Amino acid sequence: MIEWNFQEGDEIAPGLRAVRLLGGGRRYEVYLAWADHLRALVVVKVLRPSLLEHPGTLAGLRGEARMLDRLAHPMLLRSFGGEPDGERPHLVLELVEGPRLSTLIRRYGVDLEQLLPLALNLSSVLHYLAHEGVVHLDVKPSNVIMAGRPRLIDLSIARDVRELGKLTSPVGTEAWMAPEQADPARFGEIGPASDVWGLGATLYAAIAGHAPRGAVPAFSDRVPAPVAAAVMATLEPRPADRPTASELGDLLEPLVDALPAPRLGRFRPSPRRIQTHQEVLR
Repeated sequence: MIEWNFQEGDEIAPGLRAVRLLGGGRRYEVYLAWADHLRALVVVKVLRPSLLEHPGTLAGLRGEARMLDRLAHPMLLRSFGGEPDGERPHLVLELVEGPRLSTLIRRYGVDLEQLLPLALNLSSVLHYLAHEGVVHLDVKPSNVIMAGRPRLIDLSIARDVRELGKLTSPVGTEAWMAPEQADPARFGEIGPASDVWGLGATLYAAIAGHAPRGAVPAFSDRVPAPVAAAVMATLEPRPADRPTASELGDLLEPLVDALPAPRLGRFRPSPRRIQTHQEVLR
């Protein structure tokens, strides 16, 4: 695989100097970089050299740039511009420090006090995207950064709902695709419900340690029944049978409110709050 292999101090583009490689994938390299005009560290997502003439990949980068310019939500990364049609096509993104959810699942697991606020925050951003007529199409643990507030990243394959009817082949990441993303003729039209499935699969993985496979098995009795019911509802095969992101948020809010307050020093939750927590999660 051909790489840019930028070293510390190398100029990625005018005013953008590489600090170090953060990672990447088949299509992009991702660098921590210094932006002169912001006088701050940023993330630069740059197209791999071997794909500079690939029309589909270039179109995806341009589409992501348009999406980032159009959308603004506390749980989406901010964009600081870029040059999707430049000599080195790239985007300049907000630096958010924190591990990916996929890393936390693999190394440590996720407890209920992390899971429920995460689910509520992600349902919020999916509700916003649906309201804006956008479907992310790749909601999965590796596209969630666990910062002070989680961030949903990577809009490279996101589509306006008006464009979804043009999709004739599977789109997304296989293990995290809703049934209709893999087979729209059988399961129905791709739309905002597809992102709800992706969120449900992400939450399922946070609980079970792996993506749902085939006929999704129920959780063990150790998972509170209301939590299990909310997650399983998002994994219904037919899109119409899933809750919307807004409805999922309504299900999650009382569960989040019932969580014990964080412990600070000698502080302990009141007996009434503990009782409420137990009643709601029963």
